[in-house]
Amino acid sequence: MGTMQKALVTVAVLVAGAGVGSALFAFVAPGELQKQAMLKEMPEQNSQRKDEAARTQQLVLATLQEAAATQQNVAWRKNWVVSRGDGKSA
Repeated sequence: MGTMQKALVTVAVLVAGAGVGSALFAFVAPGELQKQAMLKEMPEQNSQRKDEAARTQQLVLATLQEAAATQQNVAWRKNWVVSRGDGKSA
């Protein structure tokens, strides 16, 4: 009988802990209006930031393509935005 009582107490403590955890999560989680406000403030929503990220991705892709096409170690360049020799800049 003692084993059964310990098991019931253990289950009750676990259920109570889960209940307290759920209540705290519901209390701390932001509401829908807060979520919308946070989404508007994210850097990805700024058009200038989007343009900068797109340009950075283009530069990285161009460098990777050039590195794949040449035997030169492009990782050791001091100036990453250099002329590639074909009249275009990276």
